[in-house]
Amino acid sequence: MGTQTGTNLTLSNRFDNITESATLVMAVKARELQAKGTKVIKLNLGEPDFATPQYIQDAAKQAIDDGKYFSYPPVPGYPELRTAIAEKLQTENGLDYKMENIVVSAGAKHSIANVMLSLLNEGDEVIVFSPYWVSYTDQIILAGGKPVILSGDIDNDFKVSAEQLRAAITPKTKAILYSSPCNPTGTVFTKDELREIADEVAKHDDIYIISDEIYEYINFGGKHVSIAEFDHVKDRTIVVNGFSKGFAMTGWRIGYIAAPLAVAKACIIIQGQVTSGINTITQRAALAALKGDRSVIDEMRTAYLRRRGLLKGLLDEIEGVKTNLPQGAFYIFPDFSAYFGKSFNGTIIKDSSDLAMYFLNEAHVSTVAGAAFGAPNCIRISYAASDEELVEACKKIKLALANLV
Repeated sequence: MGTQTGTNLTLSNRFDNITESATLVMAVKARELQAKGTKVIKLNLGEPDFATPQYIQDAAKQAIDDGKYFSYPPVPGYPELRTAIAEKLQTENGLDYKMENIVVSAGAKHSIANVMLSLLNEGDEVIVFSPYWVSYTDQIILAGGKPVILSGDIDNDFKVSAEQLRAAITPKTKAILYSSPCNPTGTVFTKDELREIADEVAKHDDIYIISDEIYEYINFGGKHVSIAEFDHVKDRTIVVNGFSKGFAMTGWRIGYIAAPLAVAKACIIIQGQVTSGINTITQRAALAALKGDRSVIDEMRTAYLRRRGLLKGLLDEIEGVKTNLPQGAFYIFPDFSAYFGKSFNGTIIKDSSDLAMYFLNEAHVSTVAGAAFGAPNCIRISYAASDEELVEACKKIKLALANLV
């Protein structure tokens, strides 16, 4: 039908099937409360609370001072940046990509959108491991595809198994999509688990793997593993990565894919018709990030690890809250379903969406409901915040839950 605008004019039918990003919606509501003078502890956005390392900032300033980077850049990114990304993938991940396989975009979200538009025809199915990042399913729908959700549960660290994948594949399956380390759960697939998934996909010669590895550097279990390491699926794997999480560069908006050449070329054509090449100064900053001191990454990861332990310990003290121990990223994804059906001042908490709003309005702590991530019993809590904020937030959450009857 198309969305009605109040006249005979209508909007595209695409808007009938997608929703606004839940993480951004909660951010808006938190800002509205703050504008009224309410102090809100913001544990909703997936954004490092560290400043971008100084050497990266300095490189951006130098690029401006040099005056060389004010013209339109190449659509897929500067050759020297794409080469540096390929070298990073070879050195750190053992992945043999050339510059031609790399496409730089305005964040990993943009990268994934390019991939969906490049791969999907109307009705193609994409198997999505759930819990999943909020934009996956809507991007699939925007490209004409159909998300097929496979769910892991908290007792298995939210992991989807190869057996589940085998049962879900149909003649319409075009791709599988997942993140590791995962947003929102912090789940990290082991090498053996990824090998089993790769073995299932390898049985079909027409299925792509889209591996979102944006949290690569925030991994508490050891060396990051990419499914592209397995030779029998490398030629159909699209690795998505970027600079926002590991280098604390969310606002710089830069991500990339490493992909089979045909996919990379398709993404370049699509990007050329939508955004063209991304911000030139950001590209120079990203190049400096890859060439510079990585000790800052270790320092941030150490801080996240400490905060993980702090937050999990505080949540475990709250009766009825079920947690697991995430192995990466900077989120905990507790199950709060024990509180569903309870009420406060006549308002019944029916699900995680109601509970997240209750936390915001009554405890003044912003989180994100798990329903947006395909897990309606859970709530995503970010620990990209100070120790003091985490302690205060948990005190407020515990009190708010105690007030439910």
